[in-house]
Amino acid sequence: MSSPAQRSDLSTWGRRVLPVLLLVALMWVVEVVDLLLPLSLDQFGIRPRDPGHLAGIVLSPFLHLGFGHLVANTLALLVLGSLLALSTRHLWLVTTGVVVLGGLGVWLLGGPSTVHIGASGVVYGYAAFLAVYGFVARRLGQALLGVLVILVYGSMVWGVLPLQTGVSWQAHLFGAAAGVGLAVWLGRRDRPRNARRHGALTLS
Repeated sequence: MSSPAQRSDLSTWGRRVLPVLLLVALMWVVEVVDLLLPLSLDQFGIRPRDPGHLAGIVLSPFLHLGFGHLVANTLALLVLGSLLALSTRHLWLVTTGVVVLGGLGVWLLGGPSTVHIGASGVVYGYAAFLAVYGFVARRLGQALLGVLVILVYGSMVWGVLPLQTGVSWQAHLFGAAAGVGLAVWLGRRDRPRNARRHGALTLS
């Protein structure tokens, strides 16, 4: 029989991870709707420099080119999103920042006459944030988590290069850049709080 403390820990874990599960579930719902109904939702992705398709910046992570594409992103989203949710309180801010900033980068600098869809930019943003945040915030546990993410997902770095036709390396690149930028900003912002909590050293 679990203790009240254990039940409380499980409840906290569940509340933090639930948004990640909901985001992924929404992607699956959208893909099922796209499959069953003649809507051609993929057309609503990011169309670089087309002012009539700015909404694609927000919509593109929820659109995928079939279930194979979606499955490829799902596991990484669940793992990295859960790690982000459990190790920081910045899940929503990082997700929003990566989607908007990374998507805007694709909209500005993506190839002409292309449509960019998929959540891989968010995956790259999560991985980059986790890899950098702990070092900037000077938090040992999160820095070690960053090392683990680098070791496990380090090969993703090749995805930011234009090596594979039909793959949005721009989404990978700008998603990762947004993740790094957010990690530096939030890490610096969180660092003084960490220092005050544990007692900062001062020199005279």
